[in-house]
Amino acid sequence: MAQIHEILQRYWGYTSFRPGQEDAIRSVLAGHDTLLLLPTGGGKSVCFQVPALATGKICVVVTPLIALMKDQVDQLKRRGIKAAAIHTGMTRREIDIVLDNCIYGGISFLYVSPERLATDLMIERAKKMNVGLLAIDEAHCISQWGYDFRPAYLKIPDFRMLLPGVPVMALTATATAEVQEDILDKLSMRGANVFRQTFARSNLSYSVFKTETKETKLLRLLGSVEGSAIIYVKTRKRTTLIANWLTTQGIRASSYHAGLAAPERSGRQQEWIADRTRVMVATNAFGMGIDKANVRMVIHWDLPESLEAYYQEAGRAGRDGLKAYAVALYNDHDLTQLRSAVLQKYPSSDFVKRVYQALANYFQIPVGGGYLAGYDFDLDKFCATYDLPRMEAFHAIRFLEREGFILLNEAFDSPSRVKMLVDKIALYDFQLRNFNYDPFIKRLLRFYGGEIFTSYVHVSEETLAKSLKCPVEEVYKGFGFLAARNIIDYEKRRDIPQIQLLTERYDASSLPIQTAAVKKRKEKDTAKTEAVVHYASHPGQCRSIMLLQYFDEKDASYCGICDHCLQRKKDVRQHTGTVSDIIHAFLSVNGKAPPNILRDLFPEMEVSIFAEALHTLVENEILVYDQSGNLQLN
Repeated sequence: MAQIHEILQRYWGYTSFRPGQEDAIRSVLAGHDTLLLLPTGGGKSVCFQVPALATGKICVVVTPLIALMKDQVDQLKRRGIKAAAIHTGMTRREIDIVLDNCIYGGISFLYVSPERLATDLMIERAKKMNVGLLAIDEAHCISQWGYDFRPAYLKIPDFRMLLPGVPVMALTATATAEVQEDILDKLSMRGANVFRQTFARSNLSYSVFKTETKETKLLRLLGSVEGSAIIYVKTRKRTTLIANWLTTQGIRASSYHAGLAAPERSGRQQEWIADRTRVMVATNAFGMGIDKANVRMVIHWDLPESLEAYYQEAGRAGRDGLKAYAVALYNDHDLTQLRSAVLQKYPSSDFVKRVYQALANYFQIPVGGGYLAGYDFDLDKFCATYDLPRMEAFHAIRFLEREGFILLNEAFDSPSRVKMLVDKIALYDFQLRNFNYDPFIKRLLRFYGGEIFTSYVHVSEETLAKSLKCPVEEVYKGFGFLAARNIIDYEKRRDIPQIQLLTERYDASSLPIQTAAVKKRKEKDTAKTEAVVHYASHPGQCRSIMLLQYFDEKDASYCGICDHCLQRKKDVRQHTGTVSDIIHAFLSVNGKAPPNILRDLFPEMEVSIFAEALHTLVENEILVYDQSGNLQLN
C-alpha cells in the first residue's frame, strides 16, 4: 500500500493534509465507514481520492451533477490518474466500454449518477470490478430533510450489498444534525466514524444589507473591495441585465447561465478564472467544481431558499484563506417573494399529472417504457405545444424530479466524442485506400493517441480544423465520412437540456405521488425559508453565530468581522467615553461598587455593549478590582 503523504505530494503537490483530511483517510483505509463534513472549499475530494490510490483498487464515486462529474474526471486525468464517468447522454456502447475499462483497463475512479447504480448493466459489471471504496459525494441528497433531496440516493444501500467488506465514505459540506443522522441511517453506515470540521470561516466576513437601491449598494461594495467577485441572481435575464449595467459603469463583468451555448459558457468561465473578467453575474449553479481560490467577494442579489445553499455559495469566496466577503442584499419585497417561492415548488397533484402526461405525449413514450432513456428537451416549445404556463410547468417538472420520476439536466453539455471501431492494422489499410483522408486520420491519432482505440475521447472540431488549417466544416465532413464506413463511432456535440425518465412510464392518472411525505417536505422547506428570512432580517446577532448555530455548532463565538460585530465594535467605542464619565463620577462619590450596581446606571444600553465598554476600562487600567470583586478608580 502506497503511503498517503507520498500520494498527496506526487499528485497534488502538497506536503501536508488540511485539518480533518488525514483522520478521515486513515479511517477508510482501516476499513471503517466514514462520514466526513468539511466546509465548502475544505478539500473533500482528496479524502476519497488519496485512499483509493493508496489501495490500488477502483473507487466508485456517486455524485449528482454531470458538471461536477466531468470536472473531477478532467482534473484527475490532468494529474495522470485514470478516471471515467457514466452519465446521461452516453450511448449504451459508450457505457459498455467504460465499464469494461473499469474491469480490465486500469481505471482508478468511476463517477456515476445515483440513478445508474440500479441498472442491470452496472450491477453485473460491478460484481467483476475490484472495488476498494464507495464514495458518496453531496451525501445530504440522501436525506429527505436535506436541501437537495435526490430519491435515487435511497437505492445506494442495495448497490452496496454487491460490495461486501468495501467501506463507504459519505461527504457533504452542509448538513444539520438531523441530516447527519439520516445519512448514517439511509446508507446503512453502522458504527461509522464521523469527522466534522467547524463550519466557521475565520477569513470570511458575512454581511446583510437591507436596501431599496441595490445598484447603488453594489457599486459601493465593488468599489470598496478589490479583486474577483461573483454576484448570484435567480433569473437568467437578470444575469445579463446586471452584467451589462456593470460594464457601463466601467467594471469588467460577464453573465453566466444554463441558456448559453457551451462554448460561450466555457469561454466566459475561463475569462473570469484568468481574472480578465472581474465580476461574474450568474445563477446559482455557477461555481460548482471551479478551482478558483482568490474570489474576494460573493454577493447575493437575490436571497437563496435555504441557509445550506447560502453557506455553500458564499463559501466560494476566500478559499485561499485570505480576507474575503459574503454579502446579501434584500428588501421587503424579496422576503415576500422568497416565501411565495415555497408555494410554487408544490403545484397541485392534478397539474403535476397533466404535465407528466404531456411529457409522455411529447416524447411518445408508451406506458411501461422509457426507463433511463434521455430526451432532448425544449421547455418553451413543450409549453407552447400543450398550452402550459411556463413557470408553472417548470415547477411541476422540478416536482417530478424531486419525487424521483424524472431527471432534468438544464445545462446538459455533451462534447463531441469519437472511438475507433477498427484496429490499427485495419485503419492503416483504410488510410492506404483513402489517401485524401490520411492527413486527417494522422492528426486525429496525434491529438488523441492510443486511447481512441480503447475508449471514447472528447474531440474538438475547432481545434482539429485550426491544426489542419481547414474550415471546421471539412472536419465535420471527415468525421461523417469515417463514421459512414464504420471506421469510427462519432457522437456530435449536443448542448441542450435533457430529460431522463428514472422509472418506467406510469399512466398519469395513477402516478404514485406520496402525499404525506410531500406535505412534510413542504413544511420543512417552509422552515428553511423562514431561517433565511430570520438570518437576513435579524438586527442584533453575529452572522457567523447564526449560521453555525443553524448547523448545530452551539458554542460558536462572535466572529468580530461580520456587519453586526463591526457595528457592535463601533457602538462600544462610541459608548465607552460615556460609560467612563458616568462611572468615574459615581465612584468618585461612592468609592467602590460591584459590576451589577454599575450596570444599573445604564438601563437603556445593551448588556453586551456595557460589558465590552467596562472590559475596555479595566484593560486600560482606568478601573481595578479589589479583593472582594468590587470596582474602584485606579
